[in-house]
Amino acid sequence: MDASFFSQAYAQPAGSPIRELFPYLSRPGMISLAGGYPSPSLFDMEGLQEAGARALAQRGVYQYGPTEGDADLREQLCRLCAGRGIHADPPQVLVTTGSQQAFDLLVRTLIDAGDTVLVESPAYPATLQALRLAGAHVVEVPTDAQGLRIDALAQALAALLPARQPKLLYTVPSFSNPGGTLLSAERRRQLVGLARAHGFLIVEDDPYGDLDFTGQPRATLYQHGQELAGAQSPVVYLSSLSKTVAPALRTGWMIAPPELLRRCAIAKQTMDLCTPPITQRIASEYLRLDRYGTAVARASLEYQARMTRMVQALRDRLDGQATFVAPQGGLFLWLALAPGIDADALFAAAVARGVLYVPGKAFYASPSHPQALRLSFATPTVDEVSQGIARLQQALEQARC
Repeated sequence: MDASFFSQAYAQPAGSPIRELFPYLSRPGMISLAGGYPSPSLFDMEGLQEAGARALAQRGVYQYGPTEGDADLREQLCRLCAGRGIHADPPQVLVTTGSQQAFDLLVRTLIDAGDTVLVESPAYPATLQALRLAGAHVVEVPTDAQGLRIDALAQALAALLPARQPKLLYTVPSFSNPGGTLLSAERRRQLVGLARAHGFLIVEDDPYGDLDFTGQPRATLYQHGQELAGAQSPVVYLSSLSKTVAPALRTGWMIAPPELLRRCAIAKQTMDLCTPPITQRIASEYLRLDRYGTAVARASLEYQARMTRMVQALRDRLDGQATFVAPQGGLFLWLALAPGIDADALFAAAVARGVLYVPGKAFYASPSHPQALRLSFATPTVDEVSQGIARLQQALEQARC
């Protein structure tokens, strides 16, 4: 078919830059530092099997379910969120098929072509993909070692014409993808203040917050919004069990004001009617078992060990060739390349050497971007991390020639 046969948004669509790396994974001996998948070795198999057996024995899980989500799961998610300092009741929760669907619903219900959306930069590629397909005017706000730069955000807001003021700002404040950064409490308060002053919503995506290496409690943006503005809080909260329990459950959720939640539920009815009741009930039964905290703590310790090995290997092997900040949690490390390195040549050399990563250009909305790459310490073992960085060093030496 000719491209003109398709809708304008899908005439020449760009696919996920991370999914496009999948063919390389089948190469023998390839070490992947690319994917952000949680490690299968850390899945709580005993708890998931028990939860699955309980769920599959219930006749109702084979029927259609409510679009808003299983009532018991919504109760369990509110209990989980209470441990994060978020106070919500089940009617404030919409269960989604992963948190990516939750963001897509927000885009569908809030954004018309040409509307301005702010994104932290670098940003999660699927977010950029959804905004491009919606025809949004994307404004990138730079980040640093402490996450979203509030001074740069204030400048961006001041530069926008009144007719181009933003509706949304998307951010992953806790251990961002791809930066691995943690937004400070002061910046969180300032961000909420700017959102209130300028009338835009903050979309807080929080899939990694519980994968914390610091052991220090912190307030979510949603909690800051509740404290500063109460019912007028500008923060919409998204989260998921994909990174902390199991991706196959496809269990995400949104906490938002009633008028927004109702419209998102209607939009969801046109997509999948309801998130599969079987997986919802497995998730609910798993959370009811009270194994979540122990399993996440165990996973965080292992991810921290893999991250520590990656950081040490980078310091030993790439000194002067790249810079980075050691993450305090999550699954990712952002590596900024020194001048004089050809990013395209580096990727080709790395694949030839048997190590895979995600090129940094995937995380920007604009064609102009710094030379960087994302590394993940989630799935490789500690030894594979060391081997992968050794191969990356060899590829860097080749790319300089």
